[in-house]
Amino acid sequence: MRRAAEPLCGGRLTTRACATGGARRTVQPVSRHWTARVRRRAAGPVALVTLLVSALAGLAACRDAPTQPVRIRIATGSPTAVYHAFGQSLATILNRELPGVQASVVVTAASAQNVRLVGSGEAELGFTQADVLPPDSAEHPAVLAVARVYDDLLHLVTTAGGPVRTLADLRGRRVSVGADGSGTEITATRLLEVAQLGGDQIRKEHLGLDDSVAALSAGRIDAFFFSGGLPVRGVANLADSTAIRLIDLGDWVEPLRRGYGQVYVTRDVPRSVYGVEPVSTVANPNYLVVRADLPEPLVREVTRLLMERREELAAAHPAAGRMSPRSAIATTPLPLHPGATDWYRATKP
Repeated sequence: MRRAAEPLCGGRLTTRACATGGARRTVQPVSRHWTARVRRRAAGPVALVTLLVSALAGLAACRDAPTQPVRIRIATGSPTAVYHAFGQSLATILNRELPGVQASVVVTAASAQNVRLVGSGEAELGFTQADVLPPDSAEHPAVLAVARVYDDLLHLVTTAGGPVRTLADLRGRRVSVGADGSGTEITATRLLEVAQLGGDQIRKEHLGLDDSVAALSAGRIDAFFFSGGLPVRGVANLADSTAIRLIDLGDWVEPLRRGYGQVYVTRDVPRSVYGVEPVSTVANPNYLVVRADLPEPLVREVTRLLMERREELAAAHPAAGRMSPRSAIATTPLPLHPGATDWYRATKP
């Protein structure tokens, strides 16, 4: 049975603080110099805390000193998107179960911005669609994978009484293709290109999910794209107040695969999700990614909690319940972080 982590400096994993009075307590992001000082393996929370604390100098003097908990920023998406719900639940779990870690979520434009934030060290974890990642990701690993978490499905949403019934009907109309820097924007733009609707064939708006919902409700746009795990809360809320239609995109999966690679697959949106006619659509995997320089014991513990607390994560959003260790390791083109690899190998049946 795994023992509870022993408290250090008031129950928190700390960086060194000044032993004199009056110092201000600050939260530190995980620093790069840990990488060379932390041993490779940690069997559980006690070992994690022991290894990380031993990597930090001067802890003997910290009993009466202000503490500096380790910050883990999780780059998510808009407040009504799956990334945000998933990230909030994950942050709650990390805060509760990893002493000395202070996790929080960051609202972003989603995938592409999340990858940039993690790669630049402005976030420690983030969610991204697979098609956002460049094919040569393995050659420049500033960002590594923790797990494949679930599939994103591309939604094309319009009003039930409107003129848009097929993808071709978007020609000349006002359409939100997703926020700048989002995975939605990338997938939707590729889809429009293979459908010969690129360039000025439609009147593009670049709106996030919440703004897209508001604009469609107000009649300022004719349709919007959004890519997310089922159900997307913003789309579900819209369907509760407005008669909507989802446009079938299943016929465009093969053209996308020919043009942009095998990452795209066909998935169904059943009637039970939003209470509208079922459709087939374009889907691609979603990954939880991490800074490559995060210590292996810490990433191992994040991976463990991600897998062992699936029921709790699924309570925040059903998409999280689709994770499994078997599917989690399929993160092409992004390599797994060594800490994640350690956990998967240690728990392999």
